[in-house]
Amino acid sequence: MPRRPLDPETLQLIDAVRDALTDCTEVEEKTMFGCHVFMVNGKMCLGVENDELLVRLPPGSHAQVAEMAGVRPLSSKGLMDGYFLVGPSGYATRPAWQYWIQGALAFNPLAKATPKRKKADGSAPESGKLSPSTLPSKQEAASTAPGKTGRRKTHPIFGSE
Repeated sequence: MPRRPLDPETLQLIDAVRDALTDCTEVEEKTMFGCHVFMVNGKMCLGVENDELLVRLPPGSHAQVAEMAGVRPLSSKGLMDGYFLVGPSGYATRPAWQYWIQGALAFNPLAKATPKRKKADGSAPESGKLSPSTLPSKQEAASTAPGKTGRRKTHPIFGSE
């Protein structure tokens, strides 16, 4: 059965996460358990599921983060401590957005990587990694986008900010 196309809001959120990760050295995008996931340095860091932002934070902070408004644990059975889905009300302002993005990126170096599985034929899995050399810098992206000035980009997820 073919996958249904993503909603425009979901695509905007994916683009906003992509923009937030432009300074990261090793980023890979995948689809996992129905989410568009961003792997940073080989570890799941952020993702998007419909209009929710998936964040990976320290498991020790799970109970505290789960109490925050607009946030729900990824697994209701407690199987994935540290993984949260943040609804639009939880990331609607730039400071709130930065809180989640920076929190996930700060935990990433400490996060445990999942070992890569080999393909059935014994070869290594293909990599869809984006290296910094293939991504334009923030200044280049701003200067090459039509109608853009060198100002900081305002993303559509923040409304009229």
